[in-house]
Amino acid sequence: MPDAGGKAPLRWDAHACVPLCAGAELVALDRHRRAGFAFVSLNVGMDMTTCQGVVETIARFRHWLKRHSDRFVVAHSLEDVITAHESGRLAVAFDVEGAVPLLSDEALVHLVADLGVRQMALVYNRNNAVGGGCHDADEGLTKRGRCLVAALNAAGIVPDCAHAGERTTMDVMEASATPVIFSHANVRALVDHPRNVTDRQIDACAATGGVIGISGFDLLLGRPADAVSAMAEHVDYVVQRVGPDHVGLGLDYVYQVGVDPLPAGIDPAYWWPPEAGYGGEWTGSPPETADALAEALATRGYSHVAVSKILGGNFLNVARRNWKAGGAATD
Repeated sequence: MPDAGGKAPLRWDAHACVPLCAGAELVALDRHRRAGFAFVSLNVGMDMTTCQGVVETIARFRHWLKRHSDRFVVAHSLEDVITAHESGRLAVAFDVEGAVPLLSDEALVHLVADLGVRQMALVYNRNNAVGGGCHDADEGLTKRGRCLVAALNAAGIVPDCAHAGERTTMDVMEASATPVIFSHANVRALVDHPRNVTDRQIDACAATGGVIGISGFDLLLGRPADAVSAMAEHVDYVVQRVGPDHVGLGLDYVYQVGVDPLPAGIDPAYWWPPEAGYGGEWTGSPPETADALAEALATRGYSHVAVSKILGGNFLNVARRNWKAGGAATD
């Protein structure tokens, strides 16, 4: 539904994945654009990815996006996102899941910020030098981790607590001077999985001014055959607890599942333990889900204004409070 100015409200997806391998193209992201999204955060690496791999992936993605500037924009600033929205294009920024590829180095944080990284999770499922993972013995944020949070704040990168253990997330939210997000995580009270967030985490995230990005990943939803209804239930739980300003979308949709080979020597069972329910081909809710979710929320009594916040406005506000601290690269 268009807003008062005749333009459909801005939609924002806080996390999506495409193949990271050389030669991969981003044409599939046209689905996000056609589904009405103005922005998507695209993963460029995880804790098992090398620093070189992250930088090479960003370089390839930027090169491809610039060659298709009629449909896409590399987002360094809020102005880039607004421009994309007004012109019917898709703004794309990048996210890293875990500090290992950046060697927990503050200087590298500022480098990738200049290259378009606007969101960073400190850990990916397992412990690293900065904190604890959701599938590990979480001992909290380390001294190096606190330095990294400060570096993220200074660089204008949004601290992301997805994939971290509860104790580490609470430490991150206490340490950060800017809003903190869970880019793609659902509600643990509804689906008891370590990747989902507890009431305590929801409350703390909202207290920072942050947002919980509801994921379409079937394992975290609990009802994959009825994904839209399940997502609406998770959205509603967060709203009933902390209000409509602290929930958004982080669909975690994976384009071309299974295309990316894991780095040599990586044990999938370590990163994605079978006892936590991982296995088989992962599925998720595609960008086209947004229309159906908007309808499901309206059926639950949500106003047009509230739905617009959930589908994009809330993450836009987080970016407004974080990105302004970072310098935008010029192309």
